Amino acid sequence: MKKLKFLLPIILTLTVIMTIFVVSQIPAKAAETSGTCGDNLTWDFNEATGTLTISGTGEMTDYEYWYTNAPSPWYSTMRNFIKTVKISEGVTSIGDCAFYDCPNLTNATIPSSVTSIGNDAFYGCLNLTNITIPSSVTSIGDGAFSCCSSLTSMVIPDSVTSMGDSAFGGCSSLESINISYGITSISNSMFMDCDNLMSIVIPDSVMSIGDWAFMSCKSLASITIPDSVTDIGENAFYNCSNLKSINIPSSVTNIGNGAFY
Repeated sequence: MKKLKFLLPIILTLTVIMTIFVVSQIPAKAAETSGTCGDNLTWDFNEATGTLTISGTGEMTDYEYWYTNAPSPWYSTMRNFIKTVKISEGVTSIGDCAFYDCPNLTNATIPSSVTSIGNDAFYGCLNLTNITIPSSVTSIGDGAFSCCSSLTSMVIPDSVTSMGDSAFGGCSSLESINISYGITSISNSMFMDCDNLMSIVIPDSVMSIGDWAFMSCKSLASITIPDSVTDIGENAFYNCSNLKSINIPSSVTNIGNGAFY
């Protein structure tokens, strides 16, 4: 019995060593660089150029965040290496969380066949500097470009009729933006924490400005609210410390708590 107790640690140590040796001999599975991302869509990643190409026809799959079981197929192994996204003509949507947290993505090409950009589609793409939204797009989802801290300007075509909450929240380098004349409301937190936003044109199609819409836009010095607006939400211009002038039309019937705090 004493002999067995003496040998037990040695046996366990040898077992661990053998397990490590066996596992080390199993070849690692190579990361996939192509696959499907919709019923009729395929993706291909060129490692040499850092280019992710989406091809085919129809809608892209909607994905979820990294901590779920359904992130994009390129998320876990190659998101840090994606520099360019090319979406081919024929693709009709950009799925939810499609390019979520791709920190080295610098530009993306969106074709005229795309009609919608999903929730958090480009969220956290810290180095995205260049993107053009075609006039075919009608909707931009919640947080679609949130925390894209290198974007300096953006033009929203008049085809866009809806933009989700926090669509551009945290775009700290955004200096100017033209909003579509198809938009009827500026959603909650749409431009929150856009520290460098100096100018914005609110079209006369807008009827409401949401809660926290321009919160902490510290470079915003003046803004004109069109006669179409009837409601200004809570904390809409909270902490806009350089706001020196604002025209509030007689059409406004409600100003939320802390709107200009």
